[in-house]
Amino acid sequence: MKKYLIFLFAICIQFFSAQIKDPVKFKYNINSLPNNEFEAVLTATIEKNWHIYSQDLPEDSGIPTEMKLSSKDGIVLVGKVVEVGKKYEEFSEAFGAQIVYYSNKVLFKQKFRLKNNEKPATVIAEITYQTCDDRVCLAPNTLEFEQKVSGTGSSATILPTSANEETATSLPLTNSDTLTTAEVDETGSIEAVAKPQVGLKVESLDFANPQTDCGIAQEQNTENFWTYLLLGFFGGLIALLTPCVFPMIPLTVSFFTKGNKDPSKGKRDAFIYGFFILLIFVLLSVPFHIIDGIAGNIFNQISTSVWLNVTFFIIFIFFAGSFFGYYDITLPSSIANKSSKAEDAGGIIGIFFMALTLVIVSFSCTGPILGSLLGSAVTGSANVPMLLTFALAGFGLSWAIVFGLLALFPQALQSLPKSGGWMNTVKVVLGFIELGLALKFLSKADLVSKTFFLKRELFILIWIIIAIALVLYLFGKIRFPHDDKKAKVSLTRKLFGVLGIGFVIYLIQGLFPAERPTLSNLSGILPPINVSYLHKEGDGILGMQPSHDYFEALEIAKKENKPILVDFTGYGCENCRKMEEFVWSEPDILPILQNEIVLASLYVDDKEELPESEQTSIDMGNGQKKRIKTIGDKWSLFQQINFNNNSQPHYVLVSPDGKVINTPISGYMPKEDFKKFLECGIAYFKSGK
Repeated sequence: MKKYLIFLFAICIQFFSAQIKDPVKFKYNINSLPNNEFEAVLTATIEKNWHIYSQDLPEDSGIPTEMKLSSKDGIVLVGKVVEVGKKYEEFSEAFGAQIVYYSNKVLFKQKFRLKNNEKPATVIAEITYQTCDDRVCLAPNTLEFEQKVSGTGSSATILPTSANEETATSLPLTNSDTLTTAEVDETGSIEAVAKPQVGLKVESLDFANPQTDCGIAQEQNTENFWTYLLLGFFGGLIALLTPCVFPMIPLTVSFFTKGNKDPSKGKRDAFIYGFFILLIFVLLSVPFHIIDGIAGNIFNQISTSVWLNVTFFIIFIFFAGSFFGYYDITLPSSIANKSSKAEDAGGIIGIFFMALTLVIVSFSCTGPILGSLLGSAVTGSANVPMLLTFALAGFGLSWAIVFGLLALFPQALQSLPKSGGWMNTVKVVLGFIELGLALKFLSKADLVSKTFFLKRELFILIWIIIAIALVLYLFGKIRFPHDDKKAKVSLTRKLFGVLGIGFVIYLIQGLFPAERPTLSNLSGILPPINVSYLHKEGDGILGMQPSHDYFEALEIAKKENKPILVDFTGYGCENCRKMEEFVWSEPDILPILQNEIVLASLYVDDKEELPESEQTSIDMGNGQKKRIKTIGDKWSLFQQINFNNNSQPHYVLVSPDGKVINTPISGYMPKEDFKKFLECGIAYFKSGK
């Protein structure tokens, strides 16, 4: 649920003297076609690391791009809007849906005819779109473009349109006040012209000069390759403990240290052997880079495939059966035989094939672990090849370090435990883990297909059953084919069995209603909290009922003498949901939100329309206009005007007299940063300075 979908957004707006460049630029053209037809084309050029959504989005997810064509002079649309560009698809666990978006460049095309070919017509193209990145979601933006066309007989003509035909208009955003008029400079940025009326411009909300600065430095989140390196490293260490690998450690190290007349050369060869192990595992990721180069979006597409996730589910069940000892997964013996014969070449080449032979013959134990890393990367990230490279490098690095260090300090071999039944115990435990991970892929297939039969509570219940079976195995109540029937249960197994009981108790709490989301440590694995038997519409946010109007919240704050937490959010904002589920719900955060502040959640994508008298447009030059017609537009402008920011989530602490207390913060962030932001601002407010 936590993952990872990553969204890329931006909008360019400047109010007063500050300037923000718009990473999405539109160009409007009308092409003349045969048979008195025209084609209106809106070309979106998107800066690097930003994207806009496709028009083909499922309900209750992001804001789809929408192109509308109209004319007071009368036109007839021919067909539907067509998108032309490289389409990206990925599954969003926060929305529980597959999202579609474009990066770099996309064209939106709509064909039309004039109702009266003898009369020129002004054709207006309206585009509504939204942009995101991995930290923030910006408000939806609506722009208008216009162009004149004329059709006579069999010919059609595009007429030039003056960029200055329409002037900027005042924007009534409240019943009695108006917003400042907006003018546009040659860069396309909006510069507000001061007027006596106040409107949504609140002079006291001076974000550039907060009353205090808490010194919170926010950093942009990036793909965590190092996490996969560590996962691979620990996976490699676990694989070393399996029956396929562990017995080979002393034999291999002894070969280099004792089988060579020159001890220094033996140690050098052992290090080369470790290096080749690392190299071989890294080379296993090369095919994925080649595939990605041929079809760059292939991993995004397959990761959202129902059948791919079902296939991974079946494969992981198959891996579990192998770990349980019912069968072995091995590569063809001919491959190992050929590699083993190549060892006779001697020298560095011979050492390379020794390393390759080790990797091949240990596949029955390492294959399921490597498969787990592959499944996690393919279905959990857009940058699959690099994640796999880091994961496999970590896996190989752990083996290289172990073999290298033992070659350097061969006396340490004596302290290693002897091979025995404990190695099979490690395999069986891994089998239970594979069963639990398999369920994750089935859950994702369930979410993508929108069947929603695998509810959060059912998922947890199955995990509880698997965990109980693991505990029974660790205490010797269940045995598998390769277990010693008469072996005593060791103290180590009993200790891990007790840990398993603790895990079962931890899982049980997820079956019952709670004021805040439980099992947050498993949030990336469990189904989203809204896919639940317990979730009801109208429950509010974690039991809180925030105000959705800043001025209403201000009056409440004056009565209760509390600061306001202004939460600029959106219904289609994934990072906003992540903050609410994973940060707001924390036990040291939620009481602050419930008791210390007045919460004002302002939805910048609220589609409820403003009264007709309050709807208008802002001329942005070059025939481009920004439409102001919904409540979402209103709060988006409120955020832009007063805080020079249009990203969500965006948090501002404001005193009851309407002053910004400390520096606002944006995006998904660690709990510690958000807590520091809240505590610093509230402490300053209570100090009465």
